[in-house]
Amino acid sequence: MLRRKAYDRLIEWKVKGNKKCLIVKGARQIGKTYLIKQFANEYYNEVIEINFKETPSAKEIFAGDLQAETIILSLKFRYPDKQMEPGNTLIFLDEIQECEEAITALKFLTIDGRYDVIASGSLLGIDYNRASSYPVGYVEYLKMEALDFEEFLWAMEMRADLIDDLHESFDKGRSVPVSVNSQMMSLFRQYVAIGGMPEVVQEYVSEKDYRIADKVARDILQGYQYDIAHYASAEEKVKAEKCYLTLAKQLLDKENHKFQYKEIEKGARAQKYLSSIEWLVRADIVKTCKAVTDIRYDLDDYARDDTFRAYTTDLSLLTAMRDFELKQHIVENTLAGNTKGGLYECAVADVLHKAGYTTFFYKNETTRKEIDFIIQKNGEPIPIEVKSGNTRATSLIDSLKKWPEIKTAYKLVDGNVGDTEGRIITLPLYMAMFI
Repeated sequence: MLRRKAYDRLIEWKVKGNKKCLIVKGARQIGKTYLIKQFANEYYNEVIEINFKETPSAKEIFAGDLQAETIILSLKFRYPDKQMEPGNTLIFLDEIQECEEAITALKFLTIDGRYDVIASGSLLGIDYNRASSYPVGYVEYLKMEALDFEEFLWAMEMRADLIDDLHESFDKGRSVPVSVNSQMMSLFRQYVAIGGMPEVVQEYVSEKDYRIADKVARDILQGYQYDIAHYASAEEKVKAEKCYLTLAKQLLDKENHKFQYKEIEKGARAQKYLSSIEWLVRADIVKTCKAVTDIRYDLDDYARDDTFRAYTTDLSLLTAMRDFELKQHIVENTLAGNTKGGLYECAVADVLHKAGYTTFFYKNETTRKEIDFIIQKNGEPIPIEVKSGNTRATSLIDSLKKWPEIKTAYKLVDGNVGDTEGRIITLPLYMAMFI
């Protein structure tokens, strides 16, 4: 059983008074259903679970009057073995994107308040746009991701106090013992190779076999392609799949990781494919990192919608787009050139996105100098440069001269905690999880 941070969020929701229905959002195969079932069995006497994909006939419960009393009566008749004791029963509506009326009904179940209700599903960003009456103000949200690096360390049975020790080194700018740093970099490379999809991680933890884990990751990638084919409109599905499957080429084969439409097909333009990228983002299949024209608050004001990098929502999916040998090279640390730099950039993007940050990047088109990531924390922009080795951060140094108001910047390296150079803090790549 994998330990997940989202479980604590579910407990926090459970103990609230006058709570709203909870919508657990996130991409497919990241463990939403499993975690909710685990939570329900621990904290409720009874669970009424409806999976609208497995049981399409259950949509009839929400086909007519959506008043809570009517819905609850229908549930009692459909599940006569359930006592449905208020306060001790959880109603779990899984794959809710398949039933728009159930989404609408969440408003009335919140107002009624007798039963705790959790809804979950994939591609909710797509279906919300089609819902007849979305319950704005009557639901809470929990955004789930695949395992982040810290959760991966838990799966690898690393004790929390050891992670706390590393966090202290981060806080104090103190170097990590050489043997510890070497072990952590090895674990980080394993994470880059395996990714954070729960089923992939579980197979690896159980079998310690990269090939088995790789097979699971490829099956999940096929599932994502199925979702694109199933849920995207006829106009978008072929284009969206082409955009998605080009991500490995966009990120690992070239020095410039900006999304380029010419990599999809010769002569391709944004006019044809931009709507497909937007669909993939709404569907929680792709994360984007937009370019900014200035590094100051508020970064959104300086973001360019037409210039961006696009990432898979998890590293498991990115590495599954390449042959198995890529995993071997990652783990053995034998990668070089654009592939190594691109993978480490993707790994840092993975860590930052799963920490809840919106990421941006900056590139001076005249000097060609680029800042890999810029995040915003406590109203302050923080530039981050990713190094596959431990070379000089020239772009970062020049940018800090241009923007003297920037207080802190990070250089993430395949190395150890280094001396702070002015406002630049040097950290090993795995410490991105503490930023």
